Amino acid sequence: MRVLGIETSCDETAVAVVEDGLTVLSNLISSQVDLHSRFGGIVPEVAARAHIEALDPLLEDALEQAGTDFGGIGAVAATLGPGLVGALLVGLTAGKAIALATGKPFIGVNHLEGHIYANFLEHGPPEPPYVSLIVSGGHTMLVHMKARHDYEVLGQTLDDAAGEAFDKVARFLDLGFPGGPALDRLAREGDPNAIRFPRAMGGSDDFDFSFSGLKTAVMRFVKQERSHGREPDPANLAASFQEAVVDVQVSKTVRAALEREVGTILLGGGVVANTRLREHIREAGEREGLRVLFPSLGLCTDNAAMIACAGYYRLEAGERTPLDTEADPGLPL
Repeated sequence: MRVLGIETSCDETAVAVVEDGLTVLSNLISSQVDLHSRFGGIVPEVAARAHIEALDPLLEDALEQAGTDFGGIGAVAATLGPGLVGALLVGLTAGKAIALATGKPFIGVNHLEGHIYANFLEHGPPEPPYVSLIVSGGHTMLVHMKARHDYEVLGQTLDDAAGEAFDKVARFLDLGFPGGPALDRLAREGDPNAIRFPRAMGGSDDFDFSFSGLKTAVMRFVKQERSHGREPDPANLAASFQEAVVDVQVSKTVRAALEREVGTILLGGGVVANTRLREHIREAGEREGLRVLFPSLGLCTDNAAMIACAGYYRLEAGERTPLDTEADPGLPL
């Protein structure tokens, strides 16, 4: 079955066609980076208007690239939440309208579940149970997936998500928008052990995270150095900050997998594109005999193939989403 996926939860307009939950026939993304870079962050109203302008031509191109039309689609999946409500409404409304007009089943997909299912597109459906670390711009979350669609949230951020912390520190360092990729590139030139920043909640018994204090520690360090007439090396600063974030993410994820006695770790979300996170968790997994899976870079960021994939498995389980279902910006996993 071919599923048409639509993703508009934040600032990427995305449309994809995926066959049988595994084969990507098309996966197109229209980026809004240039629109928001002048503001140094995402403006919700601008994002929603840009989705409206981009969606129709993207739908046409995605279907053409997949070699099909609306008649050849077996179902429609669209992101239901979480995300920016105005942005979500654009894709969700389009998805429901297409399903209504074609008589095809509709499924609303949790954006966070989509990030987990991006791994299915790369590696095939791994056998549960497993632990998943979801790290994106607005979310940092550890999840125990006992069976497909059976989630136990083990822990999440108590303040800033990792992606937010990356963006805020990058803005402080004048690295531009989006900040995460720019900070990652700069960190590759620095020494991750140059500055010992705190590992917030790294030693706690739970699986929660906190990155707001780490962000403040970076700013305080820079101000203190400058007060003594010293200018910190930006690359060392970026590398040391990044190492502090990654250390806690990796240690808690591996500990969760060992405590829950699972053999596989899945990663998902835009921050999984971070090179140090990918290296560190792969090394830690090898030491502990754990299988670590993460998507390729193109499937880490927001995309519609992951939505179509997650939707397919929900449809396969017999689920359908009523067409009067509303967008939910705070939708829990």
